[in-house]
Formats: sequence, C-alpha cells, structure tokens
Amino acid sequence: MTHQPDPTAPAFTGLTDLASRALGASVVSANDELFAQRENLINPWPPAFDPGEFGHKGKVYDGWETRRRREPGNDWAIVRLGAPGVVRGVVVDTAWFRGNYPPAISVEAAAVDGYPAPAALAEVEWTPLVDRSACAGDGQNYYPVEDERWFTHVRLSIYPDGGVARLRVHGEVVGDPRFLTGTIDLVAAENGGRLVRTSDAFYSSPAQIIMPGRARNMGEGWENARRRGPGNDFAVFALGQPGTVRHLEVDTGYYVGNAPGWVRVGVLDARTASLDDDGAWTDVLPRTAVVADTRHRFLAAADVEATHARLDVYPDGGLSRFRLWGEVAPAALDAARERWQAGRG
Repeated sequence: MTHQPDPTAPAFTGLTDLASRALGASVVSANDELFAQRENLINPWPPAFDPGEFGHKGKVYDGWETRRRREPGNDWAIVRLGAPGVVRGVVVDTAWFRGNYPPAISVEAAAVDGYPAPAALAEVEWTPLVDRSACAGDGQNYYPVEDERWFTHVRLSIYPDGGVARLRVHGEVVGDPRFLTGTIDLVAAENGGRLVRTSDAFYSSPAQIIMPGRARNMGEGWENARRRGPGNDFAVFALGQPGTVRHLEVDTGYYVGNAPGWVRVGVLDARTASLDDDGAWTDVLPRTAVVADTRHRFLAAADVEATHARLDVYPDGGLSRFRLWGEVAPAALDAARERWQAGRG
C-alpha cells in the first residue's frame, strides 16, 4: 500500500497526529470496550479487517467497540495526547464498521498537569472542540477545530454506542518550555518539529523519521520510490524551535538493500531567507556516504541558528530516523514560555 496523500482530505490532516501511539499517546480510560479494546483507537497504521475472524465475544474488529446500549446515556474514551498541542482538526475513522458505527460523536479537550488517574480526569473541566455531530459508517469523518488554546487530553463521545476504528487528532505541538532547555532534538515531532515538504513519499512519509524512539521495522521509516531519472529525493522539516544544531543522527536501520548511497543536511533561517533559495542553505552535514542498516552520528559542520532543515538522500532510498541535536535560541525559548502561559486550555 502506498502512502500518497488523499487530495480530498482537509489540509489539517497534513499536521502532526497528536493522538498517535507513535508519538507516545495512550487511551487512559473508556466506559465500555466489550467487543474491541480502546487501545486500538490510536494505532498509527490503517485499520485492518478479516471477514472470517471471530472471537468469544463476536466479530473481531480493529478498533474500539462498545456493547449495544439498553439504557440512556452514551459511551466515551479518553486519550492522553502524545504531546500537548493546539488541535486543528479531528478524524473519526469508522472503517469496517458498517452496521455498528455511532450515528453521532462529539470531542472535548482538557489541559491537565502531570499524569492524572482516570478518576481525576472525570473531575476536570472539559472544553468542547467538536459539538455533537453526525458520523457516517465505514469511512473517515472530518471535523475542523477552531481553538487557539493547547490541550493535553481529548475525550471522544459516541452516541449512543458503537465502533470507531481510529481517532486522529491533528494539530501543532506546543513544546513545554521546561523541557526545551539544554541539548534537545530540535527536529523531533514531540518538540514541535514537522514535515513541510518532500519530493516523494510513495511507500511511507518522511514525517515518520522524526517520531520518538528507534523504528521497529522498515515500515516505520521513510521510503521513497526507486528513482529512474536525474536528481535526488529530499525532505524539508520545520524545527520545533529556532536553534543551533550541534550533532546529527541519520539512521538507516532495517534498510538493507534500499538505503541511500549518500546524505546531505542543510539548515536555513526562514525568518530571513526563502526555503526555495538554494543558495541560502548552510550545510551542517556535507554530502556524505552512508551504509545500510546503521545508525550514523555526525558532528555539525556549521554553527548557525536555523528554523528549518533539509535532508537530501542520493539518489533515493530509505531512512528510519533523523535527529538534530542542539540548543533552542534564547529568544525562542522566551517566546515558548509566553505561548505556554497564554495558550493553556
């Protein structure tokens, strides 16, 4: 299966999925999960379906499914986001749920310090993000959100019951300034890094290579199509905060016969230069040979403040992870503190 973007999907689906397990999200509680467990809601891969698979409780679904409700009320599940953030849109995916999907949903959010237990979350103030809205079966239901505050948790409510395959909460990470000091991974998704553009994402998106941890297999990295013409493939990332790169990691783990032959990394300050100006990029890693299935570490070749990074692979090939270790610029750290204080949900 290819990972080409859906041209009919709203623009917000190109933003980071704050509710993805790949980012560290978790489903902390649900009032019912008799037919299918709540944890499936945030799996990063597409939902699967085997028409012949049945268990002791009935048909097995790759999603969250509650029992048929015989009393008033509705069902719900609470997700702790992988990183605090501003939500721009929600996707409620009911793939394969055709006669057992919820006809309506709503989504609320809260900003909570620490790691509260489910009982404590029942007492917090929840802010509506998506009012009760119609929901269709066996498809992706898109709900834009307009709220500039940041949140740590979301609560999906379904009316009255039914099954949901996946919940996607797309938005912008708002980095906790307490964890932006010292040397950090400036391009990491959990620190606010995001993919801006890429030449090719035929098999999988380069957005995956800035996710936490090491990839568990080749499917969790970036793999482009085999290049048959001139040129090379690339990906451009916005750093979570403006900063200075000190050392880099380029990991070709699991890419045995399809790693790049060479890589190059440039940085640029978009506050003073255009991403389209080839001459404005400064190499922190000149074109350098890499080998298959290996975690490479390099010292940065330049000492410049930047807002974006461009990763070039020659001529094509896959990477499992990409890291840019450095320090956030002092002025950017001050701005992050202000945004954190002003935008709390």
